[in-house]
Amino acid sequence: MADPRALYQEMILDHNRKPRNFGVLEQATHHAAGHNPLCGDHIEVSLAMQGETVEQIAFEGAACAICKSSASMMTVAVKGKSQAEAEMLIREFIAMTTGKLDMNSDHHLGRLKVFAGIAELPVRVKCAILPWHTLHAAFHAIDSLSTEAEQDPMHVMIGDA
Repeated sequence: MADPRALYQEMILDHNRKPRNFGVLEQATHHAAGHNPLCGDHIEVSLAMQGETVEQIAFEGAACAICKSSASMMTVAVKGKSQAEAEMLIREFIAMTTGKLDMNSDHHLGRLKVFAGIAELPVRVKCAILPWHTLHAAFHAIDSLSTEAEQDPMHVMIGDA
């Protein structure tokens, strides 16, 4: 079995160097911007919904490797899913990265579980979850969010996460 830390590093580096779905989505039906002033991460998530399905999704912005990799893997994971399925992944991802998800229980994270170790690095949790909170904001027509003060996604948890 591969070393989880090596797999984590490999996937983070791969998605940072070659982010999937990076760029502008011209025909977006939903959009939100997220900002983490602590480390300077700023991303925008755009998606095109066809009914309840995420038909297309893209992100852009400047962010650290963890944030960019998380956004890249997020777009791959939710593309083609229903909003309800995407919201479930948002809750599970946030619960996992904040140490609130029992990784031995049933979950739908698949390859996203490489981020489980982020829970041991509290200063990096906001980097990993910023894209996910930004996606949630896009679904709910919230234009922007910040990791500062009342808007801090760590304090405004989604669902049971």
